[in-house]
Parts: sequence; structure tokens; C-alpha cells
Amino acid sequence: MAHKDDSKEKVVFVGDSRVRRGNGFITPPDYSAYPGKSEAFIPNFLLKEWMVGVVVLVGILVLTISEPAPLGFPANATATVIPIPDWYFLFLYQYLKLPYASGDYIVLGTLGVTGVAFGSLLLAPFLDTGRERRFYRRPIASSLMFLSLAAIVYLTNTAWTEYKHEMAETGQIPEDVQREEKAAENRAAGLPTTSVVQTKDIAIVDKDDPAMALYKQATCVSCHAVDMKGSGGPPSLRGVGDKHDKAAILTIIKEGKGQMPPMYETAMGAGLSEQDIDDLAGWLAKQKSEQ
Repeated sequence: MAHKDDSKEKVVFVGDSRVRRGNGFITPPDYSAYPGKSEAFIPNFLLKEWMVGVVVLVGILVLTISEPAPLGFPANATATVIPIPDWYFLFLYQYLKLPYASGDYIVLGTLGVTGVAFGSLLLAPFLDTGRERRFYRRPIASSLMFLSLAAIVYLTNTAWTEYKHEMAETGQIPEDVQREEKAAENRAAGLPTTSVVQTKDIAIVDKDDPAMALYKQATCVSCHAVDMKGSGGPPSLRGVGDKHDKAAILTIIKEGKGQMPPMYETAMGAGLSEQDIDDLAGWLAKQKSEQ
């Protein structure tokens, strides 16, 4: 149909059809004669890249499962420490301490130099269009790469060395080191190695009481949550009976306390009666840790 009539072409038919017999796997054409190409991108090159990506992903997953990321110590806003970034930002931290990248030259350091560096990375594929792939045959690109790596290693090492010297001069010990030393001492003495207070989970008392429905209807759940554990800012109402009796809870509902505004009118607007609010306060007063 689309083929021209060629008497030299050998046509082999399958049965009575006019379908030519296939030759099995089609060998990709040789692109070596074309500049910048070595093989068919689809499917050859893409398949190899996909397989390499799968192997790397599986390796990362295995490392993630076998070595979970450790949780650090809780942040302490009152600690007097010398701030320092994570290790992979140390070179930028040290770079911004240089005279031409800080002070009167802060714009040059933050926008000028970094803009040129990242702009060069973006333009590299368009500027370096040579066919040569061996690094020792590409002196300009290779020199810039090694210069960048050497600068990162030097700045990282300098930042860490100066930090150690500064800590030694001021007589400071990093808080994480202090905690590790304290944990080691406690471990040797057979004491708990953590300062986290383990609190017992307080259960809801008489959760089948009709006042539980009143608690939800009065929009208390918007701040104290359905499970009465609070939503971060507002406190938990579990065990509130240990601190306040019924009269005190009624006073808090009517007058508010701290950052909590008066909720009496809100509860009345939600459809509760005075008796319902009284029942709700009595039920909350039953919420004690020991029952």
C-alpha cells in the first residue's frame, strides 16, 4: 500500500494473509554517524535510566527501613549557644562570613556571586555543547567543577574549625554533648536516661453520660477536641476535676479564664439550657485522674 513496487523485494506471506513475516526483535539503528547521538532514546536509553533509578530508589528505601532517622533533643529556647547550621550548609555559613559577602557587600554576596554561580549551572548545558565526555578532555568544565568542590570542602572545614575554637574560647559545651554526657552518667547509675516526663493517660470518666453529647453540642470540641485532650493551645479537660469543682467550672464557663473567653452565651446559642450547662459542669467535675 504505502510501499513502492520493487521486484527485488522478497515477500514472504503467512498463510493466506498478506501480512509480512516479522523478523523478531528490531535492532535499533546505529546513530554513531550522527553527532551527539549514540543510541535510540526510546526505549534503549530511557529503559536503562529507569532501571538505574529503580535500583537507587530500592537502596534508599532499604537504608530508610534499616536505619531510621534519629530524633534529636527537643529545642531549648533558653539555652545560650552559638548558632550553627547543619553540616551541608556550613560552606554557605562560612561564605557569608567573608568580608566581600557581608557587611557593605551583603547584596553582592547574597545575590551577585550566588546568582552568577547558579546561573552558570543553568546555562552550562547550552554553553558547553561539545561532544567530548571524558573529564580530562574538558579542561574548562572540569576545572570549574574541581574548584567548586575544593571551595566547598575548604569552607566547610573552616566553619567547623572556627566553631570549635569559638566554643573553646568561651568555655561552652554544646547542649547535645551535655545531654549525652548526662544520659551516660544516668545509664551508669541505673537512672532514666531521658528527662521527658512520662505521664499516664487519663481516661474519660463516664463517657456514656448524656453530658458527653452536651459537651459536643456546646462547641467545646472546637478547642478541647472530641477526645478532650485539647488541640495544642487549649488544655486537656481529662482530669480537670482534680483542679476545679463544679462551681469553679461554672464560673469559668460564665466568666472565662486566661485566654479562654466566656462560653456561657455561646453554649446558650448552641441550644443548651441553664440546666444543660449545669449538668455539663457537673460531668466535667467528675473528670478525675483517679477513679
